[in-house]
Parts: sequence; C-alpha cells; structure tokens
Amino acid sequence: MTPLPKRFYKAVSISTVAGESAGEQWQLLLDERPVKTPGKLIVAVASQPLAEVLADEWRAQGERIDPATMPMTKIINSAIDGVSGREGEVIADIIAFAGSDLLCYRAEEPEDLVAIQAAAWDPVLSWARDTFGARFRLARGVMPVDQPPEALEAFAGQVCDLGALELGTLHVLTTLTGSALLALAHGRGQMTADAAWIAAHVDEDFQIAHWGADEDAAERREKRRVEFQAASRVWGLVSNPTA
Repeated sequence: MTPLPKRFYKAVSISTVAGESAGEQWQLLLDERPVKTPGKLIVAVASQPLAEVLADEWRAQGERIDPATMPMTKIINSAIDGVSGREGEVIADIIAFAGSDLLCYRAEEPEDLVAIQAAAWDPVLSWARDTFGARFRLARGVMPVDQPPEALEAFAGQVCDLGALELGTLHVLTTLTGSALLALAHGRGQMTADAAWIAAHVDEDFQIAHWGADEDAAERREKRRVEFQAASRVWGLVSNPTA
C-alpha cells in the first residue's frame, strides 16, 4: 500500500479570487498559496460557506493527508476537472440514468417487497409527474422498458441549466443511488438525504432482512453512504451559495 503523503502546510484559509469576472469566487489557500485540483486548476467556488467546509477538511488532516477523509474536496475537484467544459456530456449521462431508473423497475413478488417498493418509490414518481410533467413507465421483473421521450425531455428540462458544480454533485448523487429521480427529488428538497438513501436500498435491505448482511458489502455501503452525505452537503451549499 502506498503511504499517505505527509502534511506539507501549516495554515489553511480562504480568500476571494482577484479579478473574478463571473461573480464572487472563493479559493482555498494552504500557507497563502492557492490549492489546485489534480488537473492543475484553482479550487474556487461561488459559496463562501462551501469554501469554509473545504478548508475544514484540510485543517482536520493530521501528520499525513488522507483523501478518504476529504469527500467534499474530492467532489469539488472532480467537478472542476471533469465537468467544467463537458456539461453536455454529464447532462446526457444523468438523463441516461433516468431512462433506466431504479424506481421504474419493480419486483413481481413477493408481495411485501412489492409493497415496500411502491411505498418508497411511488411518491417520487408522482412528484415528477405533477411537478414537471414527466410520466415514467414501470416494468415488472427484469425486462427493460423504454421511457417516453416526453418524460425524458421533461426531466432534461430540470437539469439542463445547472452549473458545473451542481451537475457534478447531482451526478455523484445519481450514481450512488442508481436513480436520477431520487437524486433530483433530494436536490429539490422533496426528501431528506437519509430518506433518499433508504429508498435507494429498498431491495438490498429486503435481502439483508431475510438472508443477513455481508460484512464486506456493509463496509462498502458505508463508504458510499459517507460520500452520498458529502455530496448532499455540497449540493446544498452550491445551490444556496449564501446559506
């Protein structure tokens, strides 16, 4: 295992970006030097509270820097390096998730799982239908279902104007849950992070209840949950910069 890098800085602070023409941006500083992403871009965000949260992750590092304890920094770096300039591709990927969304694939049996899925997922589908006119089709069993183009167009209208950081964060929420609809519903304040996470794991929790948990799988799930919670927090700070 490669040893973690030693901490090379003492002071962590934030400051506004000089000469920023696209609105006020806040950058992260280590010993008064700007932090850069792996792609060598300045780490700067439009939310002062978000910049402070990132600074706290760096302040919390001990003698060595452990990226596993810096999930929000990872999300921001990925958005700056991998989403900025590629927004269309990321939007298309999120829409593709909606086209085969977890919430649209239902069990045929047993009856108690069918009921649990309906209770967790039907309200989200109803929200999408009533709020922005997206009517998604359901499939029973494993056979795929093609979603109406109108539903995907309506969904696309909800994400096409998002900035790079919002898109990057929404993509993280989507991939961790397997559901663009759950991610968007949480992002729009229709459900808490805990509720969205539980809804995403209805099938898995049903299996655990009947067959027991696997220790390794539980550990992997917990790591994903931490990342999901971090993405949820980033989303809130990005979408409400003055919060």
